[in-house]
Amino acid sequence: MLIPEKKTICCRLSQGAIVMLALLIFSVTMTWSDEGKVSGYFFGDFYHMLSSHKENLEGRNGFQYRRIYFQYDRKIKENSDSPNNLAARFRFEMNSDSLPETGDKIKPYVKNGYLRWKNSDWKTDVLIGLSGTPALANTEKLWGYRSLSKTPEDLHKFVSSTDFGITIKGSLADKFINYHVMLANGSGTKAEADSDKKAYFALALKPVDGLLIECYADAETGDELDLLWHGLIGYQSDLFKGGVLFSMEAGENERKMASAFGSAKLLGNLKVVGRFDKNLDPNPKGGGVSYTPYSKEASVSNVIFGLDWSPAKDVYVLPNVFASFYDEPGKGKKPNIDLQPRLTLYYKF
Repeated sequence: MLIPEKKTICCRLSQGAIVMLALLIFSVTMTWSDEGKVSGYFFGDFYHMLSSHKENLEGRNGFQYRRIYFQYDRKIKENSDSPNNLAARFRFEMNSDSLPETGDKIKPYVKNGYLRWKNSDWKTDVLIGLSGTPALANTEKLWGYRSLSKTPEDLHKFVSSTDFGITIKGSLADKFINYHVMLANGSGTKAEADSDKKAYFALALKPVDGLLIECYADAETGDELDLLWHGLIGYQSDLFKGGVLFSMEAGENERKMASAFGSAKLLGNLKVVGRFDKNLDPNPKGGGVSYTPYSKEASVSNVIFGLDWSPAKDVYVLPNVFASFYDEPGKGKKPNIDLQPRLTLYYKF
């Protein structure tokens, strides 16, 4: 009689354990999804670096995922007689490597994880945990094309899109005044490595339907106090939305940036979108910009132009071009233009 090898038996037992664990997780997930909401999206491209300031990137092409979201939201009942004032959000994000020399597998990490308390009488939300920073909330809504690029301040590394701390946001005077305040670690999605903290404050006015005027400031403690200020004016309607942004950073890095962006409806399911970012100073972090790195040796103008076509509900095809044009540097040779046409696919669920 043949006796199975120990390795084979262990393999079968481990496979069985994995199957049982998967069934358990699936069962729990289905139970939770019945009481909450599962959503997400992904977008990725086929890209071609027609021209680049870096010789090793010129001619590079390929397929990539720039973002995958998987999100779960759930309202929490305080008791049988009270409304749902408590809610929780958990969000995973996954990305392909940014133009790597040697590729690696896509890895998930926690993008959002917070508990929210809502008071309808005060028109106020309180969030505790990892949540979006006040710097980008209104700009993100007006730009509306994260599938093409991050918002200007996020792309050019002025501020993180997410941080861990306590947030209070709400509205006054029948939503004429809107505020968003946050006290956080200042380390984004990374763990806190020191005792420094960052305070964020955004105040937005909506004087008429569709018009928004925002002033924003943040300050971070450390060896040197880092400050960021921006002014934003935006407008949104059924046919057009867009805005103008001016940002100024002081402290360890002193630099300024201006941006104008917008999108407009051409036909029933076709839109045109464009954006112009002008870095008025060289950006020491430009080489670390994901998927569209640019030289830190000279000030740069970034241009995004594309079309947005929706062939089906929640499916979007976006042919677009991302380009970086350089000013004359203080010393050395002027960098070559970065020119990257892309065909982007975006799907949300």
